[in-house]
Amino acid sequence: MQRILVSACLLGEQVRYDGSHKQSRHPILQQWVAENRVISICPELSGGMPVPRLPAEIASGEGGEKVLQRQTSVVDSSGADVSHPFIVGAQNALRIARLHEIHIAVLKEGSPSCGSHQVYDGSFKGHLVAGQGVTATLLRISGIFVFSEMEFNDAHNMLLDLEADGIASPISHKP
Repeated sequence: MQRILVSACLLGEQVRYDGSHKQSRHPILQQWVAENRVISICPELSGGMPVPRLPAEIASGEGGEKVLQRQTSVVDSSGADVSHPFIVGAQNALRIARLHEIHIAVLKEGSPSCGSHQVYDGSFKGHLVAGQGVTATLLRISGIFVFSEMEFNDAHNMLLDLEADGIASPISHKP
């Protein structure tokens, strides 16, 4: 049975910077939970960040790839560079995905870790720009299909395709 990596906040865990969650009640997620397919991850907590913590954004909204290449930073609202725990959290998420032979992740959109299509622009003014968070980037370049919480149907269709194909290795297919 294929497992799916899911952002902990989408599962109702109070792990966001402000101690809140973004629980999704999407029926596909509920089905996956009932089938014991879901592996929960909060990259920020996994990387050693506390709850609560200051909000963080990728400087200049440059995206996770630039953070992984050490060409930009994740900064918190006080201006402190918090890139290290974001990178460690991404590496931990990849390690967990490989351990469980995960091919699919559904992550929280907009997050500097988990954003799969958009991240905040680094101004702390609520502006989103096209880009990926640090964890989403690392998972994608490692061959894991990454979706946002608005793409549960697409993720489920991918899951059905992978199971039909009998896929066994999480890095055997590139997105």
